This record gives sequence, C-alpha cells and structure tokens, in this order.
Amino acid sequence: MWAELLPVGRSAASGGYRRHAWNSADAECRAWFEQQARNRGLHYELDRNGNQWAWLGDPQGEGAVVTGSHLDSVPDGGAFDGPLGVVSSFAALDELRGRGARFAKPVAVVNFGDEEGARFGVACIGSRLTAGVLAPEQAVELRDADGVRLPDAMERAGYDPSAIGADRDRLSRIGAFVELHVEQGRYLAEGQPVGVAGAIWPHGRWRFDFHGEANHAGTTRLDDRRDPMLTYATTVLAARKKARLAGALATFGKIAVEPNGTNAIASLVRGWLDSRAADEATLTELVEQIHRSAAERAERDGVRVELTRESYTPVVDFDVPLRDRIAATLHGAPVLPTGAGHDAGILASAIPTAMLFVRNPSGVSHSPTEHAELPDCLAGVSALADVLEDLACQ
Repeated sequence: MWAELLPVGRSAASGGYRRHAWNSADAECRAWFEQQARNRGLHYELDRNGNQWAWLGDPQGEGAVVTGSHLDSVPDGGAFDGPLGVVSSFAALDELRGRGARFAKPVAVVNFGDEEGARFGVACIGSRLTAGVLAPEQAVELRDADGVRLPDAMERAGYDPSAIGADRDRLSRIGAFVELHVEQGRYLAEGQPVGVAGAIWPHGRWRFDFHGEANHAGTTRLDDRRDPMLTYATTVLAARKKARLAGALATFGKIAVEPNGTNAIASLVRGWLDSRAADEATLTELVEQIHRSAAERAERDGVRVELTRESYTPVVDFDVPLRDRIAATLHGAPVLPTGAGHDAGILASAIPTAMLFVRNPSGVSHSPTEHAELPDCLAGVSALADVLEDLACQ
C-alpha cells in the first residue's frame, strides 16, 4: 500500500507532495482508497461532504469504531502526514482479521477530505462540515488562489456539492474515532515508538492585508513611499518576538503581493499568520499584540492594515476515559501534547476521539524530509490493531 501511494502527487523538483483538495493527485489518492476498500470486501461509501468510508459490518449499526486520517498534503509536504494513518488503518484491520478477531461493533476506515487546507485556506474542511463547525454557506464562498470556488472544484472533480453540511446522524452512530498520525515533534525521540495524544493547543489562521500605494521602485524617494512590504516585514519580526515572550508559536508562512513586480513598490501585501498557544487567553492576547504592532508600524509607513480571522480551533482535550483506556491497552504508552490540528480534534466536540502518534526521529514535518522508520510504523500498526480489538471486538 505504501509503495503504491508514494509516487502520487510527488514533485520531481522538490521531492515533496502536492496533493491538494480536488486536484488530480487527490483524485488518484481517492481512487486508491476506494480500491483498498473493495480489495478487502468492505462496504465503500462517499458521504455528503466528500469524505470516504470503508465499512466492515453494518454502516447503520450503533457504536461504530472508526479509524483513519487524510491523504491530502500541504504544499511540498511529506509522505507521512495523513497517509500513514490511512495505510496503518487498513493494515491494522488486516492484522485483526489475521488474528481471527470477532467484531462486536461496526468498524470503518475513513479518509477525510481537505484536512490541510492547502487549497482553500481552511484546515479540516471535510471534518468541519461533518461536525457542523463549518457552515455550508461559509464553505461555498471559499476560493483558491485562482479564484475557483470550493463547490466548483468539487463539481469539476465529479462530486455533488449541493448536499454539503452537518452529518449528525452519521456521527451519532460512532462510538469512538481513533486517528493514528506521525508525530510532529520529538517527544518520542528517545522513548517508546508509539504515544497517545493528550490535548491539542488552540490554534488559528489570520490574514493580514497591508494596503499601500503602488509606485516606481527606481524613481520614488524612500520618504515618499507608502510601502506595505516594509510594514509586513516588521510585523513578521514582531510576531516572532512576541510569540517567544508568550511561550507560544507564530508563523507567517504564506504571502501574496500585488502587483508583484521586481521594479514596483507593492500596493497590497497579504500575509497569513498561523498562531498557536497552550491556552486560549494566551493565543488571543498574542494575536492582538501582533495586530497592534502592525497597526503602529502601518501608521508610520502610511499603510492601512486589515485583520481577518479565517479559521480558529479552541483547545481540544481528547476524551479522557478513551485516552486512558488506550494508554492502558498499550501498557502505559506516554501521553503527549501537540500543537498541530487534526480531524480528530475537530470531531472531539461531537464524539469521543483519541490519537496515536508514531515516533518521528527528526521531528520534521510538513517537509519532504518528514520520516518515520519502518519498525516504528509497524509498531504503530500493531498498537492500532490492539486498540481496535479492545474497542470493537468480543
């Protein structure tokens, strides 16, 4: 399975992956998922939000145990973030069948769509829509960098966008969702190969629009400029300093410039801030401080600043009884914090959820160098199989 997925959507130039929502690489990944389901005689299903499901047992049964993750990537991302969870889920199901497990509850493997938000700017769109966290009227207005609307992208890929929205009936039949993921950090570096998630830091994405005045780079005196790039650059440095002082995280990782000419002063700079903190009060104060710094610098530069919150996820404490049960099943596996968002975090408000992390020796993620060793990946499969056996089998 892993070998089949590796070449899909991989850039020869960067070595990273460009599996973005509803593009051709995403379509290949989806076809792969459907084929894996059919190869195992599982009931394949596509839900109203474009998420894929592979069922062992009755999809309408109560108390289902679901596992899985996502197959899309950030721009030039790594091979493990998302796909490791999906591949491991099918492999764990294979292992349980090999053990002769007797299933007492329906079990499903799921691939949630557009988890990374690389194309439309909002993370976990598939699970957000399902949980009712993202309203359909908001989703249909989302556009990618080329101005393509989300429903149009879905339609072009052969999916019906007219039915998107909360799927509470489906969620009501799920007793637990367990997502396996490569660790994004190094808490497990010197310890066990598999850990259990404790909580997800609150996090969000904010767009800063810096409006200035386009002009000639070679003829406009420095004192006569209203250069939004200068304000943007100062804001990036301020964000780093204030995040460090707060013990939090702040990253400007995406930028758009107009008119984007080498010999032109920009008229508009858009910068997207990703920020995370251990608690919501710290995160709110941090973003406010960054905004104030941007506004103060903008006044000096003759620039106007607008701030828009594009997405936000509050602190997520995974279901404690489920977490503790899983840790006990795995003989005291360590419980880890994480600053990264996941579909399991979105669904935690609606159903009991938990996560397993597989050791990442370097801690690098969202990069072509993202990696996990084969023995650790196999340990993750075995751990997930043990968890599913405890939750779903007689």
